[in-house]
Amino acid sequence: MKIRNIQEKDIEAVVDIQISGWQSAYRGIIENEFLDAMNREERIEKRKKDYRLIDWIVAEEKGEILGFCRYVEDNRFSKEYPEIEAEICGLYVKPDKKRNGIGKAMLEYALADLKQRGKSKIILWCLKENHPSRRFYEKMGGVLFAEKEIEIGNQIYEEVAYQFQI
Repeated sequence: MKIRNIQEKDIEAVVDIQISGWQSAYRGIIENEFLDAMNREERIEKRKKDYRLIDWIVAEEKGEILGFCRYVEDNRFSKEYPEIEAEICGLYVKPDKKRNGIGKAMLEYALADLKQRGKSKIILWCLKENHPSRRFYEKMGGVLFAEKEIEIGNQIYEEVAYQFQI
């Protein structure tokens, strides 16, 4: 497996992983109507416009994209916490490839990259009811840091933040 920067040709695979990831991990947490209505084409177009605005890495093996991670070296999505220096914005692995070290490898890569850039306080938000991901982040050294509400579709959900001190 190789971790590398995203390329435009990876966007469709990344969107497919995000949609299948949400539909798998969030079923029973987020409204089914929202999950079932996720529009692949709209998401592809959005990612084509914004994929160069933040850092993206993908995990690839034999030409197959297995997962991706998005991150920023600032706190633009968590401005209410000025002490935060960077943020992991998304970490997704193909549902059938989970528990094979892919998520761990990408998170370690992103944290090392941010550390090399002089960042030491990194935040990552997760749905409060997403217990498998929460256990993973805790195992990786994340410490519960904050909570907030987020709107997805027309519903309000609770998120928790984990801070990684590197």
